[in-house]
Parts: sequence; C-alpha cells; structure tokens
Amino acid sequence: MPPPPRRTPKRKVNPLHAKRIADVDWKDVTLLRTFISDRGKIRARRVTGLTPQQQRQVATAIRNAREMALLPYPRAGRG
Repeated sequence: MPPPPRRTPKRKVNPLHAKRIADVDWKDVTLLRTFISDRGKIRARRVTGLTPQQQRQVATAIRNAREMALLPYPRAGRG
C-alpha cells in the first residue's frame, strides 16, 4: 500500500501586514490583546505569525501597556 500523500502546511497570515500596520503603538490595546493569551502571556512568534522585528515591537508595546496598567500581567500558575 503506498504512503498517504503529504500535505503542505497552510502559510500563516501576518496580522499586521493584513491590517497594513507599520508601527505598533502601546496605546492600541485592542490590537495588543490579540497577541496575549487568556492567562496574560505574550504569544510566541510561531503562533502569531509575525516577523522577528514585529514580534519585538509587539512585546515592547505589551510591556509598556502593562506598565501603564492597560494590559494585565501574566497570572501565576498553580503548582
């Protein structure tokens, strides 16, 4: 029996390119919330589909927004 055909994974769409956003602003809380998990952690680049430079911008913006009390800090896990 021949092996099943291989599927090529679907390429992730970059959300910042899709919305035509060049610079990430820490005051844009609705945009930044899409890059935070329900526990408050910053999502990984492989999950978000951002470029390395954009991921650094998003992470810095999230940290600034947390400092200004616009976004929550990560919750402590149990265990």
